[in-house]
This record gives sequence, structure tokens and C-alpha cells, in this order.
Amino acid sequence: MSDAPVSFLPLGAIIQELKVGDLNIVQGFPTQDLYVSHNGPFFGETIGRVANRVSNAKLNSLNGGKTYQLAANDGVNNLHGGVVGWGKRVWNGPTPVGIREIPGVGEIEGGESVKFTLVSEDGDEGFPGTVEATVIYTVGKQVQNGKEVIVLGIEYEAELVGGADETVINMTNHSYFNLTGGPSIEGTEVTLVTNNYLPVDDGGIPTGGPAPFAKVQGQTPFVLGAQEPDIDDCFVVNEAASSITIDTRSQPLTKLVSASHPETKINLEVLSTEPAFQFYTGKYIDVPEVAGVPARAARSGFCVEPSRYVNAANVDEWKSQMLLKKGEKYGTRIVYRAWQE
Repeated sequence: MSDAPVSFLPLGAIIQELKVGDLNIVQGFPTQDLYVSHNGPFFGETIGRVANRVSNAKLNSLNGGKTYQLAANDGVNNLHGGVVGWGKRVWNGPTPVGIREIPGVGEIEGGESVKFTLVSEDGDEGFPGTVEATVIYTVGKQVQNGKEVIVLGIEYEAELVGGADETVINMTNHSYFNLTGGPSIEGTEVTLVTNNYLPVDDGGIPTGGPAPFAKVQGQTPFVLGAQEPDIDDCFVVNEAASSITIDTRSQPLTKLVSASHPETKINLEVLSTEPAFQFYTGKYIDVPEVAGVPARAARSGFCVEPSRYVNAANVDEWKSQMLLKKGEKYGTRIVYRAWQE
């Protein structure tokens, strides 16, 4: 896949490049070593075991009522799997797995696919059970209104293979998109599929079920300014929390976010089978200039992180969507579509 518009790294099964024409629209670094030394923002990482936050860095009740202490690496909470989450681990791969389709997007040209695998041992970052995780990336092209569209399909699977009867899983990709070709996402026009979100406390832990988000309207375009709107929130697509299965791969794809920039004319769509997604406008990015890549500061990229509800592991009514039992498979799908008008 050397001439492909997309490139990956074994570290974190990271998406290093997603190119539209000559422009790489995801933030990253030219070498894997620089991700090790400078990737505080999680650029392009495969996040696990549990993306987003776990309250008080503790799993309250698994495997017959046991509690599990996790690293408090975000105030009092656990963030993105801990100090060395799956995005900071070296995965096995990429292993070619032939030509695959991307269900739900129509016919694609190409479809070359690669697989990355990781064994997360029992007790990894405090989480119970040994888990075998897989990422399959599928790259193809489509023609839409005469324009070439780059399509990247992501499929996640995880299985609990020993050490415990239950664990929790919530995987996502943490790419930061910048469609402007410049240092800021300012001027990017964005549409979210919904403005139902999970209100949170000061630490980013939900305080209740979905409510209307005041800063933007769902299905209504808005423009990202130099500083506002400042968003780092979990938006809910499927409000029937108890109906969400541990494997969402058979669910239809929903277009969560569409974005475009009027000057570069680059468009992006993020679709997923997941019930929720974190939308983050990059307030805390702070990466110095390194290896000839200019410094990345606040709002140099935005994230769309399809996932389960934040902290579902510790909320009885939501827990089933993250609870992986022995003999079951966790799964989900994400698709990025990008093109230039």
C-alpha cells in the first residue's frame, strides 16, 4: 500500500496519513519514534481498552462485584485506557488480508486491506482479562459527481480469551482532522447529525442521560472560528441505551459528521455503526515544532471519536454496551470518506 493515500504504523495501529490530493488531512509525525516522544494528543491512535473517561479511575463492579483500580491519568479519572493504553502499544502488523468490501458505502474500487493485532494481557493498565484485539483497515476509492473519493474503512474486533469472565471494551480512532492546509481549523464548516449530548461534570464524566446541546444545532451547518465554538462532548445517536449490543458491526452506518473548507474545497464524512461520538475541537493540542513539522497548537485539528457512551462501564443502565463476556465478540465499524470538490 506504499502508493496508497493512507498510511499506518504498528505503534498504536496509528493512521499516519490520509491524503486528499497532496494534502494529508490528519495530524501526525513523519516517523514512529516521534509519536513515542511527542504524541500527547493521541494523534491517529487506536484507543483501548476503554476510550474516553472512566470515573474515579475505577471499574466499580465486574466479575461478581469486584472493583478494579485503574491509572488516574486525567485528574481523578482514567482516560483512553491509561498511561500506556493501546494507542501507545506496538501492534503486530500490518498483515495484508486481501481485498474486502466496506459494507454500507456502496461499491468501492480497490479494497486492499491490512490487519493489526494486539494481545492485551490480564491486568493490562488494571483491566481484567486477556483480550485479543484486531483492527482491519480497508482502503478504496469511489467516484461521486465526477470526483474521486478516498474511502477508509476501519473494523474493530476484540475477544476475551482468559483471565476473567468479564471485561469492558470501547475502541475508537483518535485522528485529528485539518482540512485547511494551515495551522488552524478556523473556517471549517461542520454539521453534526444530532445535538443530543451527555452533560458532564468538570472532569468530563456524564451526569445524566442525553439532553439538547446549546452551542450548536444538529443537522445544521456551523463554522469553526478561531476559538469558538469550543466543543469536547459526547453526542448520542442511539438513545435506546439498553438496546446497544456489544457488537455493533451489523448496524447500519450513520453519517455522524460532515465537514468541508471553502478555500481548499476538501470534504470529509465520518460514518459509524456506533451509538455515540465524541466531537472535540482540539483546545488542548500543544506539540512543539519537530523534524521540520511546524508546531501544533490549540485548534490545529478536530476529532470525531465514534464510541459507546462515556463511562458506560460504571453506569448500570449503560453498562451492557461496554461489557464483554467470555465467548462474545466486541465489534464496531468506522468509515472516513474524503474528497476535493
